[in-house]
Amino acid sequence: MASLLPGAELVDHPPPPVGELGVGAPRVAAPSAIADLCSDEPVDRLGHARGKAFRDVVRNLMGEVGRVPDLVVRPRAERDVADVLDWCTRAGIAVIPYGGGSSVVGGVEPRLDGEHAGVVSLDLGRLADVVEVDAAARAARIQAGIHGPALEDRLRPHGLTLRHFPQSFEFSTLGGWLATRAGGHYATVLTHIDDLVESLRVVTPAGVSESLRSPGSGAGPSPDRLFLGSEGTLGVITEAWMRLQERPRWRAGASVLFARYEEAVGATRALAQSGLNPANCRLLDPMEALLNAGADSPGGVLVLGFESADHPVDAALERALELCRDHGGEPQPRAARDAAETWRAAFLRMPYQRDALAAHGMIVETFETACTWGAFAELREAVMAAAREAMRAAGAEGVVTCRFTHVYPDGPAPYFGVYASGRWGSTVAQWDEIKAAVSEVLSDRGATITHHHAVGRDHRPWYDRQRPDPFAAALRAVKSTLDPGGVLNPGVLIDPS
Repeated sequence: MASLLPGAELVDHPPPPVGELGVGAPRVAAPSAIADLCSDEPVDRLGHARGKAFRDVVRNLMGEVGRVPDLVVRPRAERDVADVLDWCTRAGIAVIPYGGGSSVVGGVEPRLDGEHAGVVSLDLGRLADVVEVDAAARAARIQAGIHGPALEDRLRPHGLTLRHFPQSFEFSTLGGWLATRAGGHYATVLTHIDDLVESLRVVTPAGVSESLRSPGSGAGPSPDRLFLGSEGTLGVITEAWMRLQERPRWRAGASVLFARYEEAVGATRALAQSGLNPANCRLLDPMEALLNAGADSPGGVLVLGFESADHPVDAALERALELCRDHGGEPQPRAARDAAETWRAAFLRMPYQRDALAAHGMIVETFETACTWGAFAELREAVMAAAREAMRAAGAEGVVTCRFTHVYPDGPAPYFGVYASGRWGSTVAQWDEIKAAVSEVLSDRGATITHHHAVGRDHRPWYDRQRPDPFAAALRAVKSTLDPGGVLNPGVLIDPS
């Protein structure tokens, strides 16, 4: 960073001691029936007050406590969840369901309007079991509070995998993935958690909703689709039947360099429409390739990967490379295919690196969207221009990068990164200016405000524009039916009527 941005201060700012942070007394006390599930310890409450966005990390580093939950409640069983919702509905206490706390859009932050008597963070970490495995159907009944590594550890003896690996995999839960419609690492076909759901069980203040477990159904609107992406506003997902796959045995990958970025985009589109369905198909623009793959390529780098549990995949890779050559791509020789491995290491390191750079006064954050292939070139140009202008206006010198995280036959999911030198004490405000500027571009040009990071509280202004008005009215009606007290994650997705 010092060589990329010579004017950056890069002074380390260690976090303040937790004991010096002022945390007010809880405003509510749990009834005796659930008191043993509750914690009012300051460290516990602070740890559940925010997610893992850049602005969350920086505010914590600066000792800006803000509002924190009054209690952290850890149910041991589904009955406990229902009891907590009953109490909170009667008492007018807001409930924020909490999985791993990896939200980057303000989804778990008690940023409320003061109309509630208190705030409870409902941590599902004790509901973390794989209850049943149906090997014949390759499916499992799984509790929502299980974290990614523990889930895969439980499935591994069966030779199965959920095959869902978001970048937050280590610190996020199945329930969180479902509630936010999370995107996994795989670039094509089964890109979102939605694709892996057989049925959901959800506890709401109005009762328990459990959908029929079925490989497919045409019986009306899907009840699962109602709760997928509901971000804890309609109910608390307690378990789900999930579709699994055999663990892959064959893998093949390569990196392809391009002289022109437009040719690289064309090659990626051809791959997305070819039916080859690569597991990894990440196009890194020249700056992204330089920073995170160690590759100096004027047209960017395409990182390709194939895998299968059933058959070798070398032929699929060779056909993919042939398509790339047709678009001017140059596959790296086998002995020199290090860009893919460098990228993989950088991908796993990015969240930790982001936190370290944030502590050194840098503005390091990302935002993502999705658009059609025909709209991408102009959208990228407009986003890049808006980001650079916003950085100049905010006094933050830096660079903007772009990569595709997922690709579909009809369009890509561009993922932008901002690396800028900030002024310590102002980096949150500087980032907010940049984020608002690029979000306006996405909204104005008909691109989605988020592809896989959810809405939370940060994306609400632009989500309200993207969402059709009749659907908003229907969502309000559903909210008032399932959550008549308006206590579930208030302010996310929609305001109570």
